[in-house]
Amino acid sequence: MPWDSFTPHPALAGRSLLTLRNHPPEAVTAILDLADRLKAQKGAWPHLLADRVVALIFERPSTRTRVSFVSGIARLGGTSMVLSPSDMQLGRGETIEDTAKVLGRMADAIMLRTGPHATLLELDRHAGVPVINGLTYEHHPCQALADLQTLRERFGGLRGLEVAYLGDGNNVCVSFMTAGALTGMAVTAACPEGFMPDPEFVAWADGVARANGGSARVVGDPREAASGARALYTDTWTSMGDEGGEDERRAAFAAYRIDDALVGEAAADAVVLHCLPAHHGEEITYEVLHGPRSAVWDQAENRMHAQAALLAHTLG
Repeated sequence: MPWDSFTPHPALAGRSLLTLRNHPPEAVTAILDLADRLKAQKGAWPHLLADRVVALIFERPSTRTRVSFVSGIARLGGTSMVLSPSDMQLGRGETIEDTAKVLGRMADAIMLRTGPHATLLELDRHAGVPVINGLTYEHHPCQALADLQTLRERFGGLRGLEVAYLGDGNNVCVSFMTAGALTGMAVTAACPEGFMPDPEFVAWADGVARANGGSARVVGDPREAASGARALYTDTWTSMGDEGGEDERRAAFAAYRIDDALVGEAAADAVVLHCLPAHHGEEITYEVLHGPRSAVWDQAENRMHAQAALLAHTLG
């Protein structure tokens, strides 16, 4: 199919992405299909974002989110503006509402990486252009899209795929379970007491997953979650916003470390995922992270492809 025949998916065109819960399964599939097509493209990418400007606001530190967005936008012929609070009047007390109303008149879309999800919602209310969630304490949908692309290219499909998430039931866990529900994966999250995702959310995810051929559940035993899984996924034990309780978290999560023994519980062709940055010897060992089962570096690269595809559907 020639690139000039590309048509944005109607459930994505002109819409914000605050959480994947707001989008139907076919929209997620459309993003993944385009992401795969972009990744397979040799040489220059088509300029699907020609004459488009995307403002990228970082209120939290970033490596992969910043580089992947900037690189993907540039490859699609668009322009990005990377902004931090110190670059704007936000750092001197200007409100999110006022900032949104200004940026919305000068940019075609806004990506925000912040803390409270309420900040993202306030930006979206007033911007007048699509807003993309680059990370909040509650959700990380762009990471989940890259996770899906990585699993799909490894296993050929997602429906019924058994995967395990191990550790903190945080924003990465919630977004991964959401993505799994929309694509029919069988996701089991293993989390210690006090660190499990909201039971109401898990019930929602399980209901959606079952309608799509999968399931969602939370258990306490990491070996139970890992048994027979095709992928083992983890995140740092201390996420942004959780600083100060590191010792408590290390004690709570010690049994959830992905090491050779836990990988041995998984399927023979299982891969390991980590959204990075990794803390060697805590949530994952160096040997597993850099070993033959690791799909982590493909997963990191796929942030660029998945986010570029998302923006092409949003602004194309």
